[in-house]
Amino acid sequence: MAHFPPQLLEQIRAASDIVDVIGAALPLKRAGSNFVSLCPFHKEKSPSFNVHPGKQIFHCFGCQKGGDVFKFVQLYENITFPEAVARLAERARIPIETEENPAARQTRGLKDALLKLHEAITKRWQQCLENEAAGQVARDYLARRGVSPDAVREFRLGAAPEAWDDTVNWAKAQGFDADLCEQAGLILRKEETGRLYDRFRGRLMFPICDEQGRVIAFSGRVLSGDEKVAKYVNSPETPLFTKGRVLFALDKAKRAILDAGHAVICEGQLDTIACHSAGIRNVVAPQGTALTPEHARILKRYVDEVVLCFDGDKAGRNASIRSFDGLLGSGLAVRVATIPPPDDPDSFIRQHGAESFRGILGASQGYFDFLLKHLMLENDATTDRGRTAVVRGLAEAVNKTGNAVLVDTYAQKAAQRLGVNVDAVRSEFRKARRAVSSEPGPEEFEPPPEFEEGSGPMPPAPALETWLLKYVLLTPELSHFAALHLDPQWVTHPVVRRVIALHFAFGGDVAGLLGQFEGDDHARTLVAEAAAERRSIPEPEKQLADTIIRLRNAAYDRDIVQLTARMSDPDASEEA
Repeated sequence: MAHFPPQLLEQIRAASDIVDVIGAALPLKRAGSNFVSLCPFHKEKSPSFNVHPGKQIFHCFGCQKGGDVFKFVQLYENITFPEAVARLAERARIPIETEENPAARQTRGLKDALLKLHEAITKRWQQCLENEAAGQVARDYLARRGVSPDAVREFRLGAAPEAWDDTVNWAKAQGFDADLCEQAGLILRKEETGRLYDRFRGRLMFPICDEQGRVIAFSGRVLSGDEKVAKYVNSPETPLFTKGRVLFALDKAKRAILDAGHAVICEGQLDTIACHSAGIRNVVAPQGTALTPEHARILKRYVDEVVLCFDGDKAGRNASIRSFDGLLGSGLAVRVATIPPPDDPDSFIRQHGAESFRGILGASQGYFDFLLKHLMLENDATTDRGRTAVVRGLAEAVNKTGNAVLVDTYAQKAAQRLGVNVDAVRSEFRKARRAVSSEPGPEEFEPPPEFEEGSGPMPPAPALETWLLKYVLLTPELSHFAALHLDPQWVTHPVVRRVIALHFAFGGDVAGLLGQFEGDDHARTLVAEAAAERRSIPEPEKQLADTIIRLRNAAYDRDIVQLTARMSDPDASEEA
């Protein structure tokens, strides 16, 4: 955890009046010398949430939560203490110098400049949409789509004029450097001539915000109907924006997600805006990409369940199926809401209303039930070929969970739907599991016998754990994912376990990791061989998630065996 000097924390606390901070999130009413509100942390009808300006604390007499301004931000935003400190410091414009690193200060300065530029161009495009003739086409489009003026203001929608140099000229007039605008992806440079021109032209503009509500990128929808241009153009990845780590509207939805206990995931911005406008505010959308493990990790901070709600057509169903791999390994429960085709959430809400849409969300089914239904629709179950395709498709997906109960449950459901013997389906599921195991990557896991230091030569590491080490050392992103989801105690080989634990603790490059094992030739050889892996690994994120799940399940199986043995031992004490 980051360490902050006491004087810095006191400076930030003094600059963050608790009434102002909480009042920006909750409607406060004065009650004598204090303020009261309905508590945001539990449901109540009478306000028991108190804010004390003199003491600069809050306390709820209903749920007993309380603390200072840092604690409120932690609880309300569902973030860590260092993150709360950083957000309040930024609000108060107090720099946090965690290290005297010129490169770090330079990066921070670039990000601050990009944030300032994004905020300014957002206001420019808002003005164009609201008042200028160049925004008329966008205004007409929004009216046809039933997007209310309140939604336009809340989501800060804008319009980029149909001109090659509007943003170029605006940036010059406002004193923004052209190189900075290029880094932000707002303007492009023609290679042959060096001439600058706008990336976004004649488009309805959707600002993309981070979890703090700061504009970090844009998505622009074409309005001309020209089939030769992309329907949507998005900002490129920048120091502020990585599309696989950003969910549209999360800044507005996170409180509602916590209250609802689940997040609804739509495909696009207009679907998400329609849901919010209908009062269904626990809704987000991936930003121009399929769901990623990082998206799942972000949502897992808030809830344990997500509902996929994509378009009602075949493409929407396929998108739901593709999304599962991104959610795999996160521990999130996944349900799927099915909208009758050809509607999407936006059109369904406009035609049938918010309550009917809530009904669809309430009737959402578990992912594997949805998948079985989809496979039955896509294949002719009266033929051998169709039945085989259904079983293989379902087996491939459910085996990824590594959950024996789920595997057997859906073997039974598939057998019932197809009218075949359940043992035959179970056999096919086992074949599918072995087929997955034979792909490039880890082999079937067989833990080695117990080994005691000094009892002889160290046995080789199991193939599954060797592959785990390769994945962890492949990229920082995979290492970060493993650190979030892997308990090193699930690893049976003592050297692999020690290497991974040290890597998680200290990070750094392979050279630094090798330095941790001076004199331990076995560990150094293991690290060097894993880091030297040069074979192309297909879908490494999926492979790593599968590996972690199998290690976890094997660890649970070992625990069950030990507990069963203890329970069957007549000499075992009750404490054992």
